[in-house]
Amino acid sequence: MRYNKMYIKRGKEESLLRFHPWIFSGAVRNTDGELSEGDVVEVYSNDNNFLGVGHYQIGSITVRILSFTPVTIDAAFWTERIRAAYDFRRSIGFAGSDTSNTYRLVHGEGDFLPGLIVDVYGGTAVVQAHSVGMHLARTEIAGALREVLGDTLQRIYYKSEGTLPYKAELGEENEYLFGDGSGEPHRATENGLTFEIDWLKGQKTGFFIDQRDNRALLRQYADGRSVLNMFCYTGGFSVYALQGGAKSVHSVDSSAKAISLTDANVALNFPDDTRHVSFAEDAFRFLEQTDDKYDLIILDPPAFAKHRDSLRNGLQGYRKLNSIALRKIRKGGILFTFSCSQIVSKTDFRLAVFSAAAQTRRNVRILHQLTQPADHPVNIYHPESEYLKGLVLQID
Repeated sequence: MRYNKMYIKRGKEESLLRFHPWIFSGAVRNTDGELSEGDVVEVYSNDNNFLGVGHYQIGSITVRILSFTPVTIDAAFWTERIRAAYDFRRSIGFAGSDTSNTYRLVHGEGDFLPGLIVDVYGGTAVVQAHSVGMHLARTEIAGALREVLGDTLQRIYYKSEGTLPYKAELGEENEYLFGDGSGEPHRATENGLTFEIDWLKGQKTGFFIDQRDNRALLRQYADGRSVLNMFCYTGGFSVYALQGGAKSVHSVDSSAKAISLTDANVALNFPDDTRHVSFAEDAFRFLEQTDDKYDLIILDPPAFAKHRDSLRNGLQGYRKLNSIALRKIRKGGILFTFSCSQIVSKTDFRLAVFSAAAQTRRNVRILHQLTQPADHPVNIYHPESEYLKGLVLQID
């Protein structure tokens, strides 16, 4: 198949030669035809050398590269890429596990499919498109998922209403591409624990799969401790803390819906367990009112900085939040603290936490430096896909 061609300005092809999958608008010289948003386009250097093929989009990121070698983007392409992603998950024990049926099947650039996220919850695949090109290919992607996952797949839910570029004005609504929401409750298992998954109205695709390994690590520290889980959302850390033998677990979120999900997940795994109490309150206010009560605190806030122009304010937010927690935690306490802001680097986040620690003048040691699990792989040529940063601190 012949695609329209795009030519890059002289000297602007360097990042593509290093296999970075994004082309920014300022690098484009011209195209040989009129492009519509979401079109597949072939990219060439100023000297007419092939550089890659990808999805065109209006905006700062003009092309997301799907392949650095000539290839036709057809049903066979989607099946091959998704099968490779699935085979990798099987090889590391995420797919086909007896104790966990929750995992990320496609992680955008980390699986060489920029703009596409696919999370699997048992027999359900939740698809998110972050580009118009992936949106237009959703039917072929659903077909590839059905071919690769076979009879294990009961439904495919397309949840991109909040992730597609709003300027594209696609008027897209979330919908089932295969199957429907009937049948078994929307539940999935992770490390032998059971969770309600709200892929219809929940944040992201319904559950924060990227904290799986960090939740398991928290379980090792929970025994006998009084635990505070801030920004609890669906209560993942709370459930693991209870399993780890925590003396008490308090879950806090400003959203009453999140608290309801947390309570449901606790009840699924530890019915009538009086160690758990939840609070629908503002996180900063709750922390400020806490005095020497907790010796294990989890800070897993939503992204404080989503865009480059909000970076400064976002870092101030991380400093403020961690400063309060470091002041309030008991002597000898453990703090799990995270940032999921893609534009906040590991260095920036660590510096923000360092500044917070310095303000408290307490002795603080780093026990672990955390990131996302292996089913959220980072393309070495695309460091931006390493978005989750975390530290485990011990405070005297």
